[in-house]
This record gives sequence, C-alpha cells and structure tokens, in this order.
Amino acid sequence: MKIVFMGTPPFAAASLDELIKAGSEIAGVITAPDKPAGRGQKITESAVKQYAVANGLRILQPTNLKDPEFLAELRSLQADLQVVVAFRMLPEEVWNMPDKGTINLHASLLPQYRGAAPLNWVLINGEKESGVTTFFLKHDIDTGDILFTEKVTLTGHETAGELHDRLMNKGAGLVVKTVKAIESGRYNQSPQTTQIPEDVELKTAPKIFKEDCNINWNQPAENIYNFIRGLSPLPTAFTQLNGKTFKIYRADCQLAQPGIQPGGFLTDNKTYLKFAAQDGFISVTDVQLEGKKRMAIEEFLRGVKL
Repeated sequence: MKIVFMGTPPFAAASLDELIKAGSEIAGVITAPDKPAGRGQKITESAVKQYAVANGLRILQPTNLKDPEFLAELRSLQADLQVVVAFRMLPEEVWNMPDKGTINLHASLLPQYRGAAPLNWVLINGEKESGVTTFFLKHDIDTGDILFTEKVTLTGHETAGELHDRLMNKGAGLVVKTVKAIESGRYNQSPQTTQIPEDVELKTAPKIFKEDCNINWNQPAENIYNFIRGLSPLPTAFTQLNGKTFKIYRADCQLAQPGIQPGGFLTDNKTYLKFAAQDGFISVTDVQLEGKKRMAIEEFLRGVKL
C-alpha cells in the first residue's frame, strides 16, 4: 500500500519514523515550506523534512494546497492512503484523493478536545486522562469517523511538554496499527456522534495566543497551577514583575489562607517566591524574566532583589 505522509513538527516525524521502521512504502512526504526562525532568522527546515531528507524520501512543500501543479504532482504519487499528523487543514480535493481515504492522528480522545491545542487544554482543565485518536478526515475539522484510540492516565503534575512526548510516542504506534488495519481491511469505524453521551459536555481546544497566557490570580490556586503546567514550555504562562513580563514554567500549589491580595507575593529573596491566589499560593520554581535567560528560582533571586 503506497502512502503519502503529511506533517511538520517533531510530533509528526515520530510517526513517519515508525511507519518506515514498520516497512510501509512512503510514496512522498508533504511538509511546510522552509521558513526563517530564531533571532538570526536563519532559514529552517521542518523536523519532517529533515527526517525525509535523511531517509531519501520524495518531498513536496506547497505554499498553496489548491495549486493545480501541486495537485497534479500529488496525484502522480498514486497513493492508496494519506496519513496526516500535525499538519494544516486540507481542502477536500486533497483529503478525498486516495482510494482508501486520508487518516489523521489527533492528540486527544475524540470527540473531546477537537482543535489546535488539545495537549494544552487537557492539562489546563485538570483532566485525569488523555490519549490519541486516529480517524478518517471529513469536511469539519476533527469530526471524522474514529478508527482507534489509546488512553494515557495523567498524573496531575506533568507539563504540556512532557505530555507531548508521551503522546508523540503513543501516537506513532497507533498510526502504524491503523495503517496495518486498513491495509488488511480489518477495522471498524465509528461516527463521533455515537461517542457522545447525552449528559457529557464536549470540550474544545482552540488555538492559544500570547494574550491568553496572562495569569489571572483571582482564581483558585489549583486552577492557576494547571494553567501554568498546561502552557509549559510553550506558549508559557506569564505575569508582571517589576514592570516586566515574568514567565513561569514550573510551580507548586500550596493551599492556605494567603493573607494578602491575589497577585501579591512573598519572598525571602533567597530560596522562594510565591504569589497569592484566591485560596493559597503558587510557589514558582522555574522562571524567566523579560530580557533574561530561563533559570531556577534560587538562581533568579541571587540576581534580583524584590
């Protein structure tokens, strides 16, 4: 079975690697165009492109997925199946092209947390479990028929970065399992409408912008704790300290009567800095002040007096 793989970041490259190791025939790889990144704005290739180059795979990098030349080239690959992992939204003429359809890997237990940022929102909302889902693409985003799911239990302490790595590896295995099932014809597909109990609220995972990351200290401490870990390491929760943006990557939650206004802080200027919440404190442990590098709180306090 000939496969066209579509993806961009390391999360997708892991799935491509597993497909190669499993012996799948990759007819072509579609990934994002090279673009400038970092302070020096050096032209950078996506993780998927780097992997494809290293493994001698054919690469297409369209800027417009509806461009007739791209569509003709994609059609010439004669894929039986397309596999999409962490790529952009596809027009119907692309996802409807192969005989066996196009499957997508999503980093949540669909139909919960449809959208661009499931890894973040599942932690922000304090969920007890997450996972990965493979499904067939259709018109509306993340709504196609479900093929397979794999669950993971959440500890209540992991960051989005740590969950990313767990689901990246779990998802890569699920992609291979799904492809093998389609190849053999031994699979069932379930409409997502049948997966939604009447008394369960569907939660979404919209894209998170910088302005969404400002911490509201007038909340329960546990909510703020989940907010911080759900945005770490990116796009990163922040507050204001000494008139500058203060990013918080890790923190501990302490329930107590704060005795000071939410957003106020206590410190010994040596080992701890904790901000008051509605019903306790957020003790920050891994931080970055605007214009400085990321560092542990003890190192930060050695250079700044509050």
